Formats: sequence, C-alpha cells, structure tokens
Amino acid sequence: MNKELMEALDILEKEKEISKETLFEAIENSLLTACKNHFGKADNVKVEIDRKTCDFLVYAEKEVVETEDDVEDDCLQIALEDAQEISKRAKVGDVIHVEIKSKEFGRIATQNAKNVILQKIREEERSVIYNQYFEKEKDVVTGVVQRYVGKNISINLGKADALLNESEQVKGEVFKPTERIKVYILEVKNTPKGPRILVSRTHPELVKRLFESEVTEIKDGTVEIKSIAREAGSRTKMAVWSNNPNVDAVGACVGMNGTRVNAIVDELRGEKIDIVNWDENPGNLIQNALSPAKIVAVFADPDEKTAKVVVPDYQLSLAIGKEGQNARLAARLTGYKIDIKSETQAKDAPGFRYEDYLDDDYDEEDGEYEEEYDGDYEESEDSGEYAGEEAYEEAPLEETFDENLDEASQEELTEDDGENYE
Repeated sequence: MNKELMEALDILEKEKEISKETLFEAIENSLLTACKNHFGKADNVKVEIDRKTCDFLVYAEKEVVETEDDVEDDCLQIALEDAQEISKRAKVGDVIHVEIKSKEFGRIATQNAKNVILQKIREEERSVIYNQYFEKEKDVVTGVVQRYVGKNISINLGKADALLNESEQVKGEVFKPTERIKVYILEVKNTPKGPRILVSRTHPELVKRLFESEVTEIKDGTVEIKSIAREAGSRTKMAVWSNNPNVDAVGACVGMNGTRVNAIVDELRGEKIDIVNWDENPGNLIQNALSPAKIVAVFADPDEKTAKVVVPDYQLSLAIGKEGQNARLAARLTGYKIDIKSETQAKDAPGFRYEDYLDDDYDEEDGEYEEEYDGDYEESEDSGEYAGEEAYEEAPLEETFDENLDEASQEELTEDDGENYE
C-alpha cells in the first residue's frame, strides 16, 4: 500500500474539495506524459492504479517476434527470448505486458509529470470555486473588504475575491480594510485566471435577500415580497403579501419593536425602508405605496397603467416627497404612471368633473363606489421629477371637483394600510 500517496490525496480532497477520482486521472495522465518524454511515444503504454491501496502499475503492450533481428521498434515489439523471461507461455505473435519502472524516468520526464499533476489540480480548484460561487449567483454573501483598486473595491469572499465596481457602490458609503459587509452577487464569469465575481450594494434584490434571511415567514413562504423599489442609500419601498390570513405581513417584516427591520437598516447604513401591504386592487395598492401620505381619491386606468391621485392640500408635499422621491418609488413599486394633485389644484383644473370617473358600478342612491380603481406614479424622463401637473392639465376635464363628497367617504378613502419604518 502506498500510504504517502493516499495521505496526500486525502489532504487534497479535504482542503481543495477535489475528488480522488480526478486526482487519480491526473496521476495516470502524468505517468503517460513521462513515458512519452522518456521513450518518445506512449501509444501502447497503459497505467493502472488501485483506488483502495494507491498502488500503481505502468506497462507497455508489446508484440512478440521471433528474434532480435525481427524487432523493428523496441517500443512496440519484443524478441521471443526476452518475452519468455517475463512469461514462459509467450510465443510469437502474442501481446505481452512489459512493466515500466517509473524510477527509471529521467529528470525532465519526471518534472513534466509533476507539472501535469499540478496543472490539473489548479484547473480543478478553479472549477470547484467557480461552481461554488455560480450557485450563489443572485444571492447575498458576506465578504471582507481588502483594498481599494482605484475607485473599485476588492472584497474577499473566502475562497475567491470579488470586485465591487464604483457603479454598484452606494454614494457616501466608505469602507475600511478588514470590514465585513454583505453584498449581492451580480455575475460569476469563468476566466482562464479563475472565476471573476461582480457584486453590488445598490441592487434592489439585496434588500429582498436580506429580508429573506432575517424574516422566517418570508423564508418559509408564508409572507411574499411582491414588489420592491429602491433608491440605494436613501429609501426603499417594499410591498408584501401574506398567504396566511392569521399572519400580518407588515408586522412579520418589522418584527417585535422593529428588531427585524432595524437589523436590515443597520446593514444598509441607515437607509429608510417603507413596508406596505400588497393589494390586487390597484387603487388600494397605490394608496398604500404613497404612504405615509393620506389619499382623498385614486382614479386608475389599468389598461393604460396610469393613475390620477387627489390628496389634501397639506399632504401634497408629503405625497410627492423630497425631490419627488416618494412618488417616484411608488410608481416603480406599482408599475403605474402617477399624477398627483392637491384638492385645490384638482378643483382649479379646467373642466374637472368628479362624475367622469363614475361608471355603472356607482350607486347613485348612497353615493358610494362598488369598485375601486388604482393608479401609480412614474418618473418623468425629461425632468426627472414626478409626472404630475402638466399631464393632468392636458386631460379633457370640464367641471370642478365635487365638494359635496360626504365626509364618511373621504375618511374611508384616506385609510392607510401601509406603515413607515426607518
């Protein structure tokens, strides 16, 4: 039994996670390479390795010819007299196995055999690392900051290094060497020098994965994250839905005294997170998405994916948010283009008629809707602000906002299902 070889293979399998079978194949190929360098050819050379004892045998298959004079190629033929020294049963025309002593190989042949084994080990090691991190693609991992490479950051993930490009960094975040951070793996590429891993701190899926790891109800499928919109470093809006009527989706994500959401906020360096309830009704969803602003009415067009939202005068700035952020995130979250107006702006808009938004489902006797509509907000490509007043004024509206809408209806419309946590 070759104990030294067996121990070496066990160590390689444990540390490098390279299978023994692959290592045995590498040894076989290296011995064949050594034979080719030593004899000039190795077409008839065979290598056998006992997988249990690690004992190996190298032999050449040679044809038996009658005399030495008949031998045309020493590598392929052997005289009958020499063949009978190996096997007394040998006769002309037979093929016998002639053992090759690996100790007889020269220095160059031995060095080449060693290089073949080392090359195979390096290739397998790179392959193992690539497969390991390829399985983690689109997932969150913890890494250690190593150094800045220009404006990019090199992060050690354990067995491989990842690159955090400047475009995937959150503005204002500064990391120190040896600091541990969580990153989202964007892509894993296989290159001749090993896997190239690109990671991100700005991707919306980072927040989603952090909630999946922090909230048990999301991990087991009780609570689903239906939609998420993020402006990295500033604010994230997330719509959640519970498949169990006895489980509060928002409450599960927040945790007792905010412990769950606060842990994620700390990881994101203070980024604010709004968690709202998902609703199949677009109107309710838009109302929740614009949280914490109160909404008077939502008029949505599911076909055009547009919505008009009326809010109290004192809530207009809150609904729009700083530099339009609240409305912009609500639009991304819901997929609607949202046009927000205050009650005064809506009444002053030329031709505004509340009746225009009523259909056959409107009950004239009690003045209530039987069906609600939804809407969203979308960022204007030209101005970078919420798509609001200009689009609204172009609509063919004729009369003014109905001031006689009873207080009970307004209170019902202003109910807010969402919650805001920082």
